[in-house]
Amino acid sequence: MSTAANPSVERENVRVGIFAFAGALAMLGLGYAAVPLYDLFCRVTGFGGTTQVATFAEAEKAAALASTRTMSIRFDGSTARDVPWEFRPSQATDEVQIGVRDMATYVAKNNSRVPITGTATFNVEPSQAGKYFHKIQCFCFTQQTLQPGEEVHMPVLYYVDPAMLEDEFMADVEQITLSYTFHRASEPVNTAESSSLDQASEDS
Repeated sequence: MSTAANPSVERENVRVGIFAFAGALAMLGLGYAAVPLYDLFCRVTGFGGTTQVATFAEAEKAAALASTRTMSIRFDGSTARDVPWEFRPSQATDEVQIGVRDMATYVAKNNSRVPITGTATFNVEPSQAGKYFHKIQCFCFTQQTLQPGEEVHMPVLYYVDPAMLEDEFMADVEQITLSYTFHRASEPVNTAESSSLDQASEDS
């Protein structure tokens, strides 16, 4: 009896192996892509209360369409357990004109004896307001390093998009809550290097 393998069976096994390997690579790729794709989806749609980022030019366009209607904005601040900071808004609420940019400030103080670098996560409530809440400048765009005992005032420049007035799901919304939570940064930036780069930028 011949013990030689059937060539057709061998080819089929190779084909199955190639498909399995390709499938594994595809799943691995999707796993790595899932987080940035989800983040992009949230930023574009405002899903889950994710706010939008706007330029000054876009803010000017919104201001040209500003409404006489106002919106109450409530501010909230908290920290993760491993961030020994005091962190709070300078004022609890503000009344802003829809389409007109406004500024809010948050106060942070490092109560520890060591420098701590934090990064802020954020969202708004109700969640459907996320795509209409546009931030032009925000401390949450970069990491923040506070020295021991240091207290800083951090601004947020924002506006509420007049397009919300055409959204039936926003018709009954009378207040938007902007919330921030500071977490300890896993890979703090080199503050000395950052300062040098900032100074070089100012000198150029």
